[in-house]
Amino acid sequence: MKSIIGRKIGMTEVYAEDGTMYAVTVVEVLPNVVTQKKTVEKDGYVALQVGYEDKKEKNVNKPDLGIFQKAKVAPKAHLFELKGDELASYEVGQEIKADIFAVGDVIDVIGHSKGRGFSGVIKRWHHTIGPKAHGSGYHRQQGSFANNGRCNNRVIPGKKMSGHMGNDSATVLNARVIAVDATKNYILVSGGIPGSKLSLIMIRSAIKGIKNPVAIKPLLDRAKYEAALAEKLAAEEAAKEARKAEEKAKVEAQKKAAEEKKAAQQRAQEEAKKAEEAKKAAEEAATEKPVDGSENK
Repeated sequence: MKSIIGRKIGMTEVYAEDGTMYAVTVVEVLPNVVTQKKTVEKDGYVALQVGYEDKKEKNVNKPDLGIFQKAKVAPKAHLFELKGDELASYEVGQEIKADIFAVGDVIDVIGHSKGRGFSGVIKRWHHTIGPKAHGSGYHRQQGSFANNGRCNNRVIPGKKMSGHMGNDSATVLNARVIAVDATKNYILVSGGIPGSKLSLIMIRSAIKGIKNPVAIKPLLDRAKYEAALAEKLAAEEAAKEARKAEEKAKVEAQKKAAEEKKAAQQRAQEEAKKAEEAKKAAEEAATEKPVDGSENK
């Protein structure tokens, strides 16, 4: 069993390579620095005390500062105790990082739920609402307090009534790890987890587990996808430009051919005209009488 401390950032959605969508909660998991090891001989139980998030030394009280100085680590803002047999190998000063969990792990997430104030039984315990007609007189009441004839002099403890709701420790069982990135310090957890945004939570190995967990599909590499998409768009643009250039060259070739054809036709017409004029001139010359004096003799 293993566990780690993180901070809830918010919810989003990620996609697998085949298009499957996962609704996930982003958990920022900064390195958990071991500040103390609890032992059976000294403390009566086995655990690791870890610090989360750095804190200015001037803002740390002396008892906590003594812990950090003894462990030779930077002062931390929060101290927690983590239990688990897989954490026994860590020593004081070492860091527990997000990659302690892997994609597909079944986990429990423990957080502090949002406070809902004083709530009625409809909201707090999901009781059924009464008739909404005006004559009913029973809409959102708590119901009968009778105890089936037993101990009717009091309300038996455990009766579901109106009261303070939320602002308490809550656990989501059997969530799944969708993605882990130790370099960017985050874990993506399937579904919602208790607590408001930026609240601290604990992730631990599932105590119940799932018999047949569904495999988590590989997520889409957005950078790779965007690079491939950009390359595809560039190729399509280049092909489009090539088609345009080809069409332009074709149009220009057709235009040039038409111009050449027209020029050839004009030359042919001019040559035919000249030939006709030459023929006409020759005929006229042949029909003309001789101008010498042979006819006067």
